[in-house]
Amino acid sequence: MDEAKKAALDRRYARMALIWAENSYCERRKVGALVVKDNMIISDGYNGTPTGFENICEDENNVSKPYVLHAEANAITKLARSANSSDGATLYVTASPCIECAKLIIQSGIRKVVYTEQYRLTDGIELLKRAGIEVIYLNLGN
Repeated sequence: MDEAKKAALDRRYARMALIWAENSYCERRKVGALVVKDNMIISDGYNGTPTGFENICEDENNVSKPYVLHAEANAITKLARSANSSDGATLYVTASPCIECAKLIIQSGIRKVVYTEQYRLTDGIELLKRAGIEVIYLNLGN
């Protein structure tokens, strides 16, 4: 596949991750993630509470509860319950991954991360690059 088609697909999947973020019950920030392998979405996630918990992400002071899962973590752990493998896959996420999610990404075998919003902390992105994972910031103009 030529570079123009790859770039077009990256933009398309990144926009889909933005739409997927709308499923989040979190008020402060809505983040979506898609794991794509061989041009197929094999997993998805958005930030929120673990399965079976109330769908309220923030406490009475509008601080995220400590057990809220990030979109990347939700997508990667969802893969653990499926027959799919993330080895060699691409992760599309609407915010740059934190260091904890970067560790999960590295261990899951994902080889490329495309994100659409820069987060104030860059340690996750730096760790991904150190691990040899291709990292692309895609400004969708939103």
